[in-house]
Amino acid sequence: MQLDWEKYMEIADKFQHKARYQDREDLRQGIILRLAEVALNNGHKPFREGAMVRVASYTVMAYWRDLMRQPNITSLNEEIDDGEGNSVELYQTIADDNAIDLEAWLNAKAWLMGCPARLVSIAYKKAIGKPLNHKEQVYLSYQRQKELKKRQKVLTF
Repeated sequence: MQLDWEKYMEIADKFQHKARYQDREDLRQGIILRLAEVALNNGHKPFREGAMVRVASYTVMAYWRDLMRQPNITSLNEEIDDGEGNSVELYQTIADDNAIDLEAWLNAKAWLMGCPARLVSIAYKKAIGKPLNHKEQVYLSYQRQKELKKRQKVLTF
């Protein structure tokens, strides 16, 4: 069977603009090869232009389907805007679980500096699981009530 390569190229030229610019030549070659495959598998039946257009259209659809199924891979070295007008690499924005939250640490440190030493020792005992004696329990309850009254005052104003 004689293949009509000129006709295949003419059909492919009509459809190659439907691909991304960098992929147009690849799509054109893919359409030509697909048309040749279909013509060879068609047997002795005539392969008309309408059928060729349909095959080319299907090839374009398959190109886009395959393109959409590919995962978007982003490089960690890609530069992005950090929201403050600075350009940083993407890997620099990944959170580190071992990093210290400086703001919370400073707040806790400031709170502990103003906290009574006896309350700090009670908190340490509770943290390690040691039982509190009666005086420590009463003191802790007193401090909690005192703090609760402060917070209730703030909420009422």
